[in-house]
Amino acid sequence: MIGLCIIAGLGVLAMLAEVFKFKRFLYALVLIGVLGAYVANFIEWSQLTNDTDTISLLDRVAAKFSNMIRFDSVALAFSGVIVITAFFWFIMANDYFSKESSQADHFALVLFALTGALMLTAFSNMTTLFLGVEILSIPLYVLAASNKADVKSNEAGFKYLIMGSLASAFLLFGIALIYGATASFDLGQIRAAVAGGDMPMFF
Repeated sequence: MIGLCIIAGLGVLAMLAEVFKFKRFLYALVLIGVLGAYVANFIEWSQLTNDTDTISLLDRVAAKFSNMIRFDSVALAFSGVIVITAFFWFIMANDYFSKESSQADHFALVLFALTGALMLTAFSNMTTLFLGVEILSIPLYVLAASNKADVKSNEAGFKYLIMGSLASAFLLFGIALIYGATASFDLGQIRAAVAGGDMPMFF
């Protein structure tokens, strides 16, 4: 959970870099922040696997978010893989970012896409699933079309937007059907409804 908050905060910080004129320090701040998110994620994972008190604390934190998002050991493990992969990607993409005039915008888009990916590792509610997919996808639409001088880049961004919108429509239709059958967006309640057979015959 702390790692997700750090990554989202870095995205907001990257958006403010142009306004407050600290863009030249942004790359170092992003690397330190992403590494800090990984360390926080690893500490949470270690505490969760070794301490039962941490598990009860996790339940209380999830309850505060109405059980819409839950960082259990599996979610934290996958989050760690995503964050450390992003860290190495930022290192390898240094030359690309250094040549871009819209460096801060690119950093913000990548960080928000990373935020959506982290949400997808820990969703426990269909609403959080949809939000995670959209937070991941929308920055990628913009990144695909970020090279404004290249017609192929613009075409790629437009096609990705159309295909992503269609996929989101199918996802929402499926979520609506599941809600109609189980009267809940919560995965636990959906699982209980399926296991108990409390679903309409037409579903």
